[in-house]
Amino acid sequence: MDATLLGSRIKSRRTELNMTQGDIAVAIGVAISTIQRYEAGTIQKIKLPVVEAIARILQVNADWLIGKTDKQRIISHSLPDNIIPMPKMKKVPILGTIACGQPILAYEEYDEYASIPEHIHADFALRCKGDSMINARIFDGDIVYIRQQPDVENGQIAAVLIDDEATLKRVKKFPDHIVLEPENPMYKPLVYWEEEMNTIRILGLAVAFTSTVRQGHQK
Repeated sequence: MDATLLGSRIKSRRTELNMTQGDIAVAIGVAISTIQRYEAGTIQKIKLPVVEAIARILQVNADWLIGKTDKQRIISHSLPDNIIPMPKMKKVPILGTIACGQPILAYEEYDEYASIPEHIHADFALRCKGDSMINARIFDGDIVYIRQQPDVENGQIAAVLIDDEATLKRVKKFPDHIVLEPENPMYKPLVYWEEEMNTIRILGLAVAFTSTVRQGHQK
């Protein structure tokens, strides 16, 4: 292995990529001074796994770096077009169960967490029970993610607390009453007039949900 040639090729490729010596050092877990010595050719014996790691960072073939070939191959680490990279995730607590049907007793549990992409602003999650929201594609057992806020826009789906009972419904507002509307014609809307409106508290806006795969019955 020609240390001088290796060093010059590391430096030239690093410069092409607008990378610093510090970028390489952090990526492979060594000191910047070590990268400086690599590029200066003063380290005669560099372990092959280190060379391969540097080659991956510089997106070239290791054989070109060490001088086994003069043919440089640019190696892209981008994903194929049919692969979508996973977003960064965060965890939010599942606080309990919310009714997609008749309201059920609200309670909070912190024993379970659900993962959601970081870009989705949700403060907690609830597990759905019932089938009153199926036309919004929210089914029994789904996890719905809630952004905690005291009000929602007219027509948005929200987690709503009615006395001590929680339900997930589309909120329709009128001057003298509020309608909590299901997304299933088998259920009647819940209507609250005038003073009854004071018994309703919006927990937050439904911003996302996750579903499990539902297998059909085999004959």
